Amino acid sequence: MGIVIFLFAYLGKWLDTNYPNKHSVYIKVLTLFGVAIAFYNLNRQLKKLNDSDKNEF
Repeated sequence: MGIVIFLFAYLGKWLDTNYPNKHSVYIKVLTLFGVAIAFYNLNRQLKKLNDSDKNEF
């Protein structure tokens, strides 16, 4: 989860460095996108784990 967020934040920082703009939009947007993807993956894994627990009984 942390790796995904870090990679998107790093990509956003790189884009802001190479394509500067007034509000550093790339790092903000890509970090939020990375957080959304990380939570989506976490939710998907928890659902899979929960479904496997239901099948054991």
